[in-house]
Amino acid sequence: MPETPRQIVERVLAAGLAQDYETLLGLMAPDGSIEWPHRPAGVPGRLEGHEEIRRYLSAAAKAPIRFDEFTDMTIYETDDPGTVIAEYEAHGSITTTGAPYHQSIIAVFRISGGRITSYRDYLDPLPLMEARASVPDTASATR
Repeated sequence: MPETPRQIVERVLAAGLAQDYETLLGLMAPDGSIEWPHRPAGVPGRLEGHEEIRRYLSAAAKAPIRFDEFTDMTIYETDDPGTVIAEYEAHGSITTTGAPYHQSIIAVFRISGGRITSYRDYLDPLPLMEARASVPDTASATR
């Protein structure tokens, strides 16, 4: 039995938390995209295709921000069976300082043929900007 769009979203979020980017890419359509409509300087607005996404996520994995858990997760299934919205809080730390890191996120996923074709991540850019400012060498590789 094929996975539902909700199950696919649950798996991609679990893979992102675990920094299991190959699983995340396996859930994306080959020409799928990830977008950050609200982002600080240095974070791309859109990544398209497995190779571009892989390159960015590999660099982002070196950033000193680590998520330990996602809480207050609510997943909304919409009237469009291929569109799922996830709202959650991401908690972690800045590894170089030990300072806590908290991020509020709403993500909109579009799924077709069992793969994510669009992942729009509406994160709050302010905590990311503050974290990047506290660690001088993260301007080129953060999430």
